[in-house]
Amino acid sequence: MISQFFVLSQRGDNIVFRDYRGEVPKGSAEIFFRKVKFWKEDGEGDAPPVFNLDGVNYFHVKVVGLLFVATTRINASPSLVLELLQRIARVIKDYLGVLNEDSLRRNFVLVYELLDEVIDFGYVQTTSTEVLKSYVFNEPIVVDAARLPPLGPASIFVQGSKRMPGTAVTKSVVANEPGGRKREEIFVDIIEKISVTFSSSGYILTSEIDGTIQMKSYLTGNPEIRLALNEDLSIGRGGRSIYDYSSSSGGGTVILDDCNFHESVHLENFDIDRTLVLVPPEGEFPVMNYRMTQEFKPPFRINALIEEAGSLKAEVILKVRAEFASSITANTIMIQMPLPTFTTRVSFELEPGAVGNTTDFKEANKRLEWSLKKIVGGSEHTLRARLTFSQESHGNIVKEAGPVSMTFTIPMYNASRLQVKYLQIAKKSNTYNPYRWVRYVTQANSYVARL
Repeated sequence: MISQFFVLSQRGDNIVFRDYRGEVPKGSAEIFFRKVKFWKEDGEGDAPPVFNLDGVNYFHVKVVGLLFVATTRINASPSLVLELLQRIARVIKDYLGVLNEDSLRRNFVLVYELLDEVIDFGYVQTTSTEVLKSYVFNEPIVVDAARLPPLGPASIFVQGSKRMPGTAVTKSVVANEPGGRKREEIFVDIIEKISVTFSSSGYILTSEIDGTIQMKSYLTGNPEIRLALNEDLSIGRGGRSIYDYSSSSGGGTVILDDCNFHESVHLENFDIDRTLVLVPPEGEFPVMNYRMTQEFKPPFRINALIEEAGSLKAEVILKVRAEFASSITANTIMIQMPLPTFTTRVSFELEPGAVGNTTDFKEANKRLEWSLKKIVGGSEHTLRARLTFSQESHGNIVKEAGPVSMTFTIPMYNASRLQVKYLQIAKKSNTYNPYRWVRYVTQANSYVARL
């Protein structure tokens, strides 16, 4: 049970506000934003997703730069409320096509209508896009997606030399194409977030993959779909290692620790031929979530070294090598390394001919930042940084710095080697042939190398 729901912009502007029970003061949105803002300024990092202030519990998630917030005075389940906020964001995106501040402001009437159907007097009624289509009939005011900056992994999927259509993630489930027709198509995204920790000598200490098979359907009549995965897919620890230096695009044994499925998935044939049968609801939903802690080939190797170079000076050498095929390119790479607190100045030296690299020293929090626009598979990149200190280090300088962390996005690559072998849609007629898109992306969740 929640008392209020509101959406704030990055500036703290109140875009959407709904008070369901009148138990929490009206100024809660301003109180929340000030608390979150000062939490960051006080050097404690981002505010936690759940916190209590003056007897009010605040729950929030950040979606494409917007803060979705719920408040309550009762001791509600945090996981329940956070999941509700994510589902509300997904429903709004399904209806508007594009989720951002501009689309929310233009469609505020439709958004409030959706909120009134999703929540009644603080109690959740439904978060299913398909169910809501029976009650909410208004079409959205479409925001031109061409003017929007790319958001998230879905904007950079490429299949060979053919870019996915721009409507892939910006189309409403209720709005028709020009001319009143609806384009029949379905998107299946295999999105993996990987966590790896390397020791100072380069060995893998921990490795984990959190993956999801996400589906977005624009098929009329909800036809039955058959989704086939790797035939030798194994669920549960079998004690085997699948550490293999072959390309991740190949098949091979895939061993998942555990997984769960959407309620619409029928698993009668799953144990026999690893085929998922489902009648997909309209909108976006996770077909399958999975986790893997078996060894896998990490996409990047990071080597980091820091050593003293005379009085009040030290040198940092960072090397990054892409361990995937040269046909694959990683995007939006950012490497960060905390430096000793007495560092006053940093000078950088990149490789000759380096393109698309930017370096920076964040003096406020003593952090080195190195960003690369792209890294082609098989390539290696090196950065040298010369540090100047305000005082001598009386201890081990290695203990004063690090660890090195890295974020990245790699389209059309997945570390687990889980694959969709085929996507079969039940035919309504001989001429029925909807578009099918299967896409892969790997992102860093926690990619860390110790010094």
